[in-house]
Amino acid sequence: MDTKKRVVFIVNPISGTQSKKSVVEKIEKYADGETLDIRIVPTQYAGHANQIASECVQEGVDIVVAVGGDGTINEVARALVHTPVTLGIIPCGSGNGLARHLRIPMDVKKAIETINRGVVETIDYGKINDIPYFCTCGVGFDAFISMKFAQAGKRGISSYIENTLREGLRYEPETYEIENEDGSTHYKAFLITCANASQYGNNFYIAPKASLCDGLMDVIIMEPFTMLDAPAISFQMINGTLDQNSKIKTLRCKRLKIHRSKPGFIHFDGDPVMAEADLTVELIGKGLNVIIGSEEEKTLANVNMWQNVIDIFNDLKPSIMDDLATHNRRLQVLNRELLRKLKKNTYK
Repeated sequence: MDTKKRVVFIVNPISGTQSKKSVVEKIEKYADGETLDIRIVPTQYAGHANQIASECVQEGVDIVVAVGGDGTINEVARALVHTPVTLGIIPCGSGNGLARHLRIPMDVKKAIETINRGVVETIDYGKINDIPYFCTCGVGFDAFISMKFAQAGKRGISSYIENTLREGLRYEPETYEIENEDGSTHYKAFLITCANASQYGNNFYIAPKASLCDGLMDVIIMEPFTMLDAPAISFQMINGTLDQNSKIKTLRCKRLKIHRSKPGFIHFDGDPVMAEADLTVELIGKGLNVIIGSEEEKTLANVNMWQNVIDIFNDLKPSIMDDLATHNRRLQVLNRELLRKLKKNTYK
């Protein structure tokens, strides 16, 4: 009797920056052929990953592995919720937020070894206006930047940070009404993120206390801040202490409504889409079986994180840094003028 598990690898050939030919070669080389019956299927168009995964469910496949970025993972996972089929991930995107939270290695060979081990956990997922998400969704600046990032066409963390720094200098926060089981409150916010997982990706922790298995989403409200606040916010996102910042308000709930003055962009797992003014976000508990990595991989990721951050900022375009320097000089001039006026008034 054949006891091999049937595994389908769904490969997005255009996600991320690395060659998918080499990824496929590694799958064929390192996937455990003694315990796994392997099939590799490339996607051919947007939405194809979801279609292939749905067919796998009908066929009774045991594991479907998403080989790509957060968008590919979202497509595949949507087809697998509330089924016995398990999601595996080989992260090949620019952020890889869910994969990092699940401690899946960024190295392809090691990620395949995680599939071979096959340790499974059942996690929660969310919906924003009935669109499933598995990592984060939100409105405000992060949705705006997701739209800019998608329009830019250029992938990679350096491109993402360039857009964030440039647009962050002039983004205007909006006023939102947030309604949950505890009542409703108005906030003027830079962004509102509903987090199932702890990070956007690239080890930038928007919700450091978030859990994939607690039946609740962490709602992060980032209030307006100045450029003087930005370095502390960036540092706290990297070291996982953003929840300690005074500009951050955190709610934990299963369901909430967000009211805004007009339609605009939202994002789900980094993908932007236009949506109406009123939004409903909810958390569905224990809806997806996933293969997870080991605690050792989490430790290795933390060791490499700081060097990655240094490399990212070293790669930023000089024009971005010039924008920041100019803005900083303006703030310094303004501060000096304020101090001069204060001294003048003090000694009158």
